Amino acid sequence: MKGRVLIIAGSDSGGGAGIQADIKAVTALDGYAMTAITALTAQDTRGVHGVLPVPLDFIRQQIRLVLDDLGADAVKTGMLATSDVIETVAAGIAALGGRVPIVVDPVMVAKGGHALLDPHSVGTVTTRLLPLADLLTPNAPEAEALTGLPVRDLDSMRAAAAKLRELGAKAVLMKGGHIDGAEVTDLLVTAAGEHVWASPRVETRHTHGTGCTLASAIACGLAQGLGMADSVDRARRYVGEALRTAPGYGHGHGPLNHSHTVRPFP
Repeated sequence: MKGRVLIIAGSDSGGGAGIQADIKAVTALDGYAMTAITALTAQDTRGVHGVLPVPLDFIRQQIRLVLDDLGADAVKTGMLATSDVIETVAAGIAALGGRVPIVVDPVMVAKGGHALLDPHSVGTVTTRLLPLADLLTPNAPEAEALTGLPVRDLDSMRAAAAKLRELGAKAVLMKGGHIDGAEVTDLLVTAAGEHVWASPRVETRHTHGTGCTLASAIACGLAQGLGMADSVDRARRYVGEALRTAPGYGHGHGPLNHSHTVRPFP
């Protein structure tokens, strides 16, 4: 086991997304997952039914204790919910900027449609989190909310990625799962150029937690010393197989199969 990943995100009582999915993904890829929980949610495959915030001082304490004692080789942020939480998390990880990679998953809406980010906090994501992000992983609706640009195809994905890099993100992985088509196209844009992946769409309703899982799998790769494109490539293969072998639990958007892995490890 190698690669310490600090995951700062909300808990999913259904186990398919959030902290639970993050821990499963990092563990499956032979990394070591640590957490700072930002919110508790009561949810199942049909939706989010309740959210309980975690006090800011306790979020701050979780981050500080983990970093002071165990350290981290990468950080991944997920559900942060409010401007106050975003400010607290940004302050807690700012000193790591440049020392370890920071993956920001700008979680805004749950799979069932429940808002997981206060709409008034989008600006705080832009001003406080994007400048810390070594990699930002928005889906099309999240990219549209952050940039004000439509995201409908590969060219508009490129335009949104360029805008997000102008706003401070060092690299952007534009996820194409929300864009219609027989294939899912993902676009990685870095200072060195771009990389495009296209895969056949897996037709399944069991897609809960795909974004959380992908971002944490990428963070694990970076923590283990893989390059950015290689980390994304391995994470996409992991999520693809997790979708194809989903266990079929629940009556709504079911969870992935996090228990498999992909080879080789780095």
